[in-house]
Amino acid sequence: MATLLYRLGCLAYRRRWLVLLAWVVVLVAVGFGAVTAPAAPDTTFSTPGIESQRAFDLMQQRFPGAQADGANARVVFVAPAGQQVTSAANRAAIEKTVSEVSGGSQIATVVDPFQTQDAVSKDGTIAYAAITYTVKPKSLTDATKTTLTNAAQQARDAGLTVEIGGTALAKQPAAGGAGESIGILIAAVVLLVTFGSMAAAGLPLLTALIGVGVSMAGITALASTLGLSSSTGTLATMLGLACGIDYALFVVSRYREERANGHPTEEAVGLAVGTAGSAVVFAGLTVVIALAGLSVVRIPLLTKMGLSAAAAVIIAVLIALTLVPALTGFWSRAVLSRRYKKTGRRVQGVEGNRGSQWAGFVRRHPVPVLVGTVATLVVLALPILSLQLGQTGDEAKSTSTTERRAYDDLAKGFGPGFNGPLSIVVDAKGAGDPKAVVATISQRIAATPGVVSVSTPRFNTAGDTAVFSAVPADSPTSKQTVNLVHAIRNERPAIEAAAPGSVFEVTGTTALNIDVAQKVQGALVPYLVVVVGLAILLLLVVFRSIVIPVKAAVGFLLSVLAALGCVVAVFQKGWGASLLGVTTTGPIMSLMPIFLVGIVFGLAMDYEVFLVSRIREAYVHGGEAGAAITTGFRYSARVVVAAALIMISVFAGFITAEDSMIKMIGFGLAIAVLFDAFVVRLAFVPAVLALFGDKVAWLPRWLDRVLPHVDVEGEALSREHAAAQSPGPSGDDDAMAPMPTR
Repeated sequence: MATLLYRLGCLAYRRRWLVLLAWVVVLVAVGFGAVTAPAAPDTTFSTPGIESQRAFDLMQQRFPGAQADGANARVVFVAPAGQQVTSAANRAAIEKTVSEVSGGSQIATVVDPFQTQDAVSKDGTIAYAAITYTVKPKSLTDATKTTLTNAAQQARDAGLTVEIGGTALAKQPAAGGAGESIGILIAAVVLLVTFGSMAAAGLPLLTALIGVGVSMAGITALASTLGLSSSTGTLATMLGLACGIDYALFVVSRYREERANGHPTEEAVGLAVGTAGSAVVFAGLTVVIALAGLSVVRIPLLTKMGLSAAAAVIIAVLIALTLVPALTGFWSRAVLSRRYKKTGRRVQGVEGNRGSQWAGFVRRHPVPVLVGTVATLVVLALPILSLQLGQTGDEAKSTSTTERRAYDDLAKGFGPGFNGPLSIVVDAKGAGDPKAVVATISQRIAATPGVVSVSTPRFNTAGDTAVFSAVPADSPTSKQTVNLVHAIRNERPAIEAAAPGSVFEVTGTTALNIDVAQKVQGALVPYLVVVVGLAILLLLVVFRSIVIPVKAAVGFLLSVLAALGCVVAVFQKGWGASLLGVTTTGPIMSLMPIFLVGIVFGLAMDYEVFLVSRIREAYVHGGEAGAAITTGFRYSARVVVAAALIMISVFAGFITAEDSMIKMIGFGLAIAVLFDAFVVRLAFVPAVLALFGDKVAWLPRWLDRVLPHVDVEGEALSREHAAAQSPGPSGDDDAMAPMPTR
């Protein structure tokens, strides 16, 4: 493979204008397709195979014309201290508000709190009006929203405290805060410090942005055809940018090293693509495996996000193998450090640099380093034992939002479970008397311990299906509510036996979140088995060793579990939450573990392949096992550290976001990369390699015969260029004086 990629790199260098033009044409073509393509479908989150989804689908079918996922609002009225909402003046103000919002063209229903039995709190201090709309939140017009806010303001002017909950006025919080821009700036500074050249620092950023542009334009162009929602490209953008920077960083760094070894530009470009490019190819394959493996969870949105991101990573690999060497040809001297251009002295890979010094320390003390790293990561992972998956809502928002204040007022007036009612859907098609069986089911569920109240059943036009709400005694995200949902379902056979000819299912946002959490938790282990198993097979082919793939898998599991443990400690237990601006703790977002595993696995394998391939390259070329570790760190540690710092900076920027879920993702990814790069790859990995010594390359003979041979280390290239250690200029007007190989 190294020879093939060497030739590809040389070709890209010689035909750099053609390569650049080809990528520009691709970018323009997919950009034109994105502009002219139909808009992405407004799809809803769907999770096949769970009860709450089946019940939701039944509601859509049996109640035609009713948008089960349409916008809604709860206008919450709180009487002044010492007064009640039922007083004449307060009641008149509330009824006027209800009348104001009832006449809009997008209104489906408006329920006056005084026309229903359960919309006024028992102490008479709080009431709410329920509003449903015929369209989804994003389709609400400004006029509809203005009508709602103006009506609420009139009630405030009358002396009432008014808050508006629901989805009607909820704003999508910004993905990041000021820290995100700072993170990108830090990434640029890290590249500049690492390379000592503006061109070398800018080239990885430029090529990564081009790759993200191509992938995102392609996703947009195919959105309508493939049913991709507007959120599908989120993961593709994140990983396309991350991998794009890393892959270009690896290739440019190796090019600079080959120039320092005395090779002219074209040969240095070819060697960089043949060696570092081989590591990029296999690192990219491991990322693609992790992302494609998201289909194991069987959530359509997650599957599409994973496959779209996998396509973005493939584009990043192609750009690293073609566009990066082409642009390097344009800036062959500019990407070199100023020190090297002035003095001819190499900067990277010098004897006694910090990378080799650290490797020497680990080689001398492998057991303490190994025990210390494993013990530290295991301790950090312990909070996982109390992991609670779920999905938070308005209760996780800042108290500065009206949605959060409405949530708190409703919880105060009607109980903590009022904000997360369970929807019971009864299919009474086979019943002789649908109303009677529905009444029986309603009474039995109302008698279930943990249920505070049930609403009056609402029948469809055909009269064969009913829906009613059951209000839990506890908050939507509590363990008690989870147990209540399971208890109602466990009692189903007995309840349905008392209501012959009918079946019922439990749905609603609370039940849906519980079901999704359970499904994701059940899929996490199979996902890990598939992804880690395939990665071990791939690394087995790359490194032809039993120890290296197993070590890589163990190291990854340690880092990702430690990161998830820190997420649980901060966002669920609240340890240090105030330092990150987290005001409310609760369950961990259901998809967070899957996202964390997939993304961190990809980045971890990047560092693993790049670092260990360089160590093995030194070993294959005749180095002793211990010396090979030092050599690999001498050339690779600085690049791995730079790549990790860039990713940590970018991900940490999301911690400043307003939304706690985005904070959680940013914190989880940043801390996971920190653990994986600095603890696992730079400490755990060399300690294990030092302990095994030459045995690390052990492979059974029968397996050695079966596995295909891929030249990732560039051994064939080494033989071909053995006679050209000090090449002179050959038509390369940019070739520098040959430098002796050190």
